[in-house]
Amino acid sequence: MPIDVEKVTSAPPVHAPAVWDDREVRLYHLALGAGVPETDPAELRYVYERHERGLQVLPTFGVVAGGGGGVGFQVFDLPGMDIELASVLHGGQEITVHRPLPAAARGTTVTHVPAVHDKGTAAVVVQESTLFDEDGEPLITQRNHIFVRGEGGFGGDRGPSARLPAPDREPDLTAEVPSLRQQALLYRLAGDWNPLHADPATARRAGYDRPILHGLCSFGMAVKTVTDRLLGGDAARVTGCRTRFAGVFFPGETLRLRVWETDDGYRLTATAAERDDAPVLTDARITAAPARAAAPERTAAPERTAPSHEH
Repeated sequence: MPIDVEKVTSAPPVHAPAVWDDREVRLYHLALGAGVPETDPAELRYVYERHERGLQVLPTFGVVAGGGGGVGFQVFDLPGMDIELASVLHGGQEITVHRPLPAAARGTTVTHVPAVHDKGTAAVVVQESTLFDEDGEPLITQRNHIFVRGEGGFGGDRGPSARLPAPDREPDLTAEVPSLRQQALLYRLAGDWNPLHADPATARRAGYDRPILHGLCSFGMAVKTVTDRLLGGDAARVTGCRTRFAGVFFPGETLRLRVWETDDGYRLTATAAERDDAPVLTDARITAAPARAAAPERTAAPERTAPSHEH
C-alpha cells in the first residue's frame, strides 16, 4: 500500500523554516479580496503597512506563512507517504490560535502525522503542524485532513466524526461575498502552485470545466467576513476556526455565508450563490475572545524606498 500507516505515524516530525514580512501578508489579504472599497480604513488595515492602527493579520495567513503553500503540507516528505497528488483532496482544516500572528517573523513549522483513518474507499491522513516564532513560542497549531482516494480498506480505525451541523433556525447573519475571476491566480502567489487552480487542461482532467478556487481561499474569505461583520474588524480576537471542504467554488462566483451565533462561538456554512446554493464549506466554526479595549493609535512607520526581501 502506498501509505504505510505504521511508518508514517511513527516518523520523526518534519522541521521547516517559515519566514515572512508584511508584503506577503498584504498580498495574502488582497488574494482574499481585501481592499474593497480601497478608501475604507477597515479594509486598509489588511493591505496598507502604514495604517495608523497597524497592519492586522488574519489567522488563516498562518497556513501559508513563509510561502510554502500551507503549513503542514511538508508531511508529503515523510517516509511511508508514496501517493499521487492527483488522488489527494483537502478534506478539512482546523486552526488553533495561540497568539496573534505578527506582520513579519522568522519561525519554524514542526509537522507530523498523528493518525491515518480508514474510510473504506479512501484514507484520511491527519497532519498536525505547529508554527513557532523565533523564540520557540507557538503561534498557531493546525490540523489538515487529507482525503486520499483509493487508499482505504486497510482495516484501520474510521476515526471520530467531524460533523458540526448548523443550528436549525434562521442564521443571525447572511452575507454575499463576491470573488474575482482571477482570484485563484492571485491566491497561488501564496505558494500553492497546484495547476488545478490555474490550468484549464488540468481542471478538465479532474472533471471541472475550468480551474477551481483553493478551498483555503474560500475559507479565508469566510473568516475575514465574520471578523469584519461580527468581531469589530479585529482579527486578533479569533482564537480558532475549522471547516470541512464540501464542494468546489469557481473564481468569479459569489460566496453566500450563513452565520449563527452559538454558545461556543459562530457556526457557519458557505454556498455558491449562482449554483443553487451548492455547498462549499460545511461543519464550520469560529471561536473568538471578547472585545478588547481600544488601543491608542500608533505612529505610522517611515516610508520604505523598496520592499525588503531579506530572510
